[in-house]
Amino acid sequence: MAKYKRILLKLSGEALVGKKSFGLDIDVIDHIASEIKKVYDEKIQVCMVVGGGNIFRGVSSASKGTDRSTADYMGMLATLINALSLQNALEKISIQTRVQSAINISQIAEPYIRRKAIRHLEKERVVIFGAGTGNPFFTTDTASSLRASEMNCDIIIKATKVDGVYDKDPTTNKDSKLLKKISYNEVISRELKVMDATAITLAKESKIPIIVTSVSKKDSLINALNGIGNFSTIS
Repeated sequence: MAKYKRILLKLSGEALVGKKSFGLDIDVIDHIASEIKKVYDEKIQVCMVVGGGNIFRGVSSASKGTDRSTADYMGMLATLINALSLQNALEKISIQTRVQSAINISQIAEPYIRRKAIRHLEKERVVIFGAGTGNPFFTTDTASSLRASEMNCDIIIKATKVDGVYDKDPTTNKDSKLLKKISYNEVISRELKVMDATAITLAKESKIPIIVTSVSKKDSLINALNGIGNFSTIS
């Protein structure tokens, strides 16, 4: 694990729902914060991108008649709600954090400034990037690869409800198999829905590997960084 100096953690909005059908589960957020602390305590610099699908999903709303750009901006605001919730949970356990937003919302978050974000990380603060890339038509997965590239991260951890990349949807196919190692090109060619093609391509160009693991299981993040347990590596 010593080889990782700085990581980017991508949290989907759905990972914050818990057993609810939508919204935020505070117990789940507190659990995620405790898992992040285990990584943080190993002197690894942590930055994060969080989705907003638990509150509002732009693509789904656009398909029902909402203007796509408007729907995506609404989704960006949802990511900021999640970012503030995670910030609160982390600071309750004495981890200093900063929320940086790709859209101007200065009363609740700093504007995204690359050099400032890097300085926060060097000062051992967790930086949470909200509002995606700040542009409609780009997902928070793409924002993850973009920010990881800008922050010179060693790896991206995609934390989801499942413990890796499967050849089939594990929620509907009992015979699905966990793919421990898979290439960027295979993810794209087989249309495995772990991250969108733009995010995978950008990670490939920046030569940043991606670990996919469950965020709900105890010690999943720290174990994956140590090469223990169930997870998938895209490289």
